[in-house]
Amino acid sequence: MNMSFKYRQALPSLILVVAAASAIGRALSQLLSLMNDIPVSSRKYQVVRSLAETLIEDNHKEGIEALRQVNRTVLSAAFSRTLGQLEAAAALEQQVRGGSDGSDLVGPVRPAEYRLSRVLRAVRSIGDVAWLGAARASGSRSSAEKLAAEVLWLAEKLAACGYGDEAVVRWASASNLAWLSVSVEPSLQASLVKVSALLFKHAKDMGMDAADDDESKEQQKQRKMQMLMSWLPLLCRASNGTDVPVLSIRERAELERVLEDIIEMLEKEEDQEKVLSLWLHHFTYCSSSDWPNLHASYSRWCNASRKLLLHHHDI
Repeated sequence: MNMSFKYRQALPSLILVVAAASAIGRALSQLLSLMNDIPVSSRKYQVVRSLAETLIEDNHKEGIEALRQVNRTVLSAAFSRTLGQLEAAAALEQQVRGGSDGSDLVGPVRPAEYRLSRVLRAVRSIGDVAWLGAARASGSRSSAEKLAAEVLWLAEKLAACGYGDEAVVRWASASNLAWLSVSVEPSLQASLVKVSALLFKHAKDMGMDAADDDESKEQQKQRKMQMLMSWLPLLCRASNGTDVPVLSIRERAELERVLEDIIEMLEKEEDQEKVLSLWLHHFTYCSSSDWPNLHASYSRWCNASRKLLLHHHDI
């Protein structure tokens, strides 16, 4: 009986290992890797992307756990790899343009990690830079904008397969890319805003399962805090688009509600203060945008803080 129980406990991990090592897993991994390497202008790019999309959808439709785990493990690995390459590409393209290091946009309310060396902030992995250099040398230049589009595509696929949380965790931790995002080209900002909008929606529902224990719920709150502290500046600073808006009026209003809900979920007054102070700084100093409008959240926090002070004073 005990052996049977231990086997059942080990089964999810066993499925992950088998899925990652399977032929179908290797095929999907190769397709996603080729997507990174092939330029969008090549007619082969759409062929490879279509093959990958079909494979992902067929795996998902089968409804078999082993195939679901193929999608999960391979897509998660591809998301992490492409995110690292995107960060390296964004850093190098900014250096080529001789752009601002973003220090004028940071302000006193930014986390201490943003005051580290520019090089350490900008590049996550030497391997990512080496890959980027090799890709460009071989004539298959992968721009930051192309990689951002692929990050968005991978995030959508993870979400469609029921593993949006995997992308949220990695996006929340991408503080270097978030720092770079406030001063990159508007076209790249547009793609990053779309990824952030998608993943903020998924982040809102994390930790809401009644079956989650207290430790898991606390971890999810910290992920939400990371998401807000990393990506709120981009939402305030990003170009709204000239010919076509990055997000529609409906999408912008929906994201504002999502942000308000996430801030409310933080519960701790000091966490809300950090987020709302960060928002107010970037919202105020950006003359080209009046979005996201979190005035209601700010007012609620002020009222709650006032009541808390009065309560302590009465005591």
